[in-house]
Amino acid sequence: MKVESPSFDPNEINDLKSAQGLLAQLQVLITTLNGLIIDLRESLAAKDAELAELKGMLFGQKSERASGYRVSTGKRKGTSLTTEEKDKRKAAAQLKRKQNQEERAAKLENEEIMHPAPNVCPNCQSAGPFTKLPPDISSEIEFITERLIRLNHIMEKRLCPSCGHIFAAPAPQRVTEGCHYGPGLHAYAVVSKCADALPLNRISKRFLRAGLTLSRSTLTDIYHRTAEALEPLYERLLKLIAESEYLNADETQQPVMNDKKCRRGYIWTFINSCIIAYIFSATRSGKTPSDLLKGTNGSIQVDGYTGYNDVCTPEGRERVGCIAHCRRYFHKARDKCPAEADHCIHTIRELYQVEYDAAEKGILGTDAHRLMRQERSGKILDQWKIWLEDKKGEHTPKSPMGRAIRYTLNQWSFVTKFLRDPKLRLDNNISEAALRIIALGRDNFRWVGHNASGKNLAILQTIVATCVANDVNPQDYIQDVLIRMHTHPASQIDELLPMNWQPTA
Repeated sequence: MKVESPSFDPNEINDLKSAQGLLAQLQVLITTLNGLIIDLRESLAAKDAELAELKGMLFGQKSERASGYRVSTGKRKGTSLTTEEKDKRKAAAQLKRKQNQEERAAKLENEEIMHPAPNVCPNCQSAGPFTKLPPDISSEIEFITERLIRLNHIMEKRLCPSCGHIFAAPAPQRVTEGCHYGPGLHAYAVVSKCADALPLNRISKRFLRAGLTLSRSTLTDIYHRTAEALEPLYERLLKLIAESEYLNADETQQPVMNDKKCRRGYIWTFINSCIIAYIFSATRSGKTPSDLLKGTNGSIQVDGYTGYNDVCTPEGRERVGCIAHCRRYFHKARDKCPAEADHCIHTIRELYQVEYDAAEKGILGTDAHRLMRQERSGKILDQWKIWLEDKKGEHTPKSPMGRAIRYTLNQWSFVTKFLRDPKLRLDNNISEAALRIIALGRDNFRWVGHNASGKNLAILQTIVATCVANDVNPQDYIQDVLIRMHTHPASQIDELLPMNWQPTA
């Protein structure tokens, strides 16, 4: 900013009017300089906060957890547990251990290996005969290297001596006509990429260690072939998402290969009680949520991004805010205003403590939970809003604390809607958790080749994530459904969705 000096020559000041004119110019100059100093301070504070955030991303811990408290119980570290609490934790750990053992016993295949006893007694060198006793049994869990096999399908042929007709057993169904690779191999490639975030070249190395040379281009064909076969299931899942009364949504970047450099694409996630759906789009515009949810009713929990505005209308969906996003702003302000930021973080922790208490009582989602929220959480929020309004004027808009306060107040009507509906969550963390696998894949295989490849990624991520959300093994599911899709009636497609799927006998 350019600051002009007074236009008066001091030697020309010979009367009161000239002195008053010079004084007025000086007052304007002082006001301008004060404004410039304030702007520079705000800019410097913003740059310092940005630098601290970047340093934290590079060298600091990624967790936003505040030290000094146990979030699950609200107790400070070092507080000794009562005997009752210790017994309760011990019983819970023993129950979990027993459940894991039962689950393992039900899933693992058993193989017996006989270890014969010596034919000569090691004590007296007697050659017998010996009395047979019940054997000792010792168990261990072993890993058998992944293996590939060639299935040679032999279709038996017969000749009818009466009429001379030759007939044979029906040929087995394949993923596509003439495909040399079975559904299990297709499923393994998809699960490795979508559940484990492995790029196709690393999957190719896995196959090579198992004895099969499978090029990356062949794996690419297998991957996209599977997406095309499962697309009807994906479209049905999206329709069910659109019909859901309560959704969580978020989006993240997904680079797309271009001629000279990668361009920016996006993966969106929409989640209901049993479906985790992903949609690829070339841009971050609000067209994606609008195309999926326009004309539908219910609630959608999102952050403050304006891309959801077209579906969050009085005749459309009700927007629900995310308290975790507010907390994130205060966490970023801890370096500059530790006492005030910690006060807000502790207040948000108290809101979560109400949810933990409701979970312990087993009343989540009930009318009793709503009353508990209104009685306890309502008082916490009323006091917090008064505090935020008082502190709003003490921090400039560009400062980290100022941004945190203003973001929270701007989102207040959205983040407090959980008070009247016990089914609403306090935060949108479930969507961010669903996007972590996308971010991990972005780090590993970097980009998708084109928009069609991005859509196929969304299709297969949806199938795999929904399987995992419903405790279904995605390897078994895809291997089974890939074949059944050929003959299953389209009108009964819901039977093949992950949450309804029953494996072939």
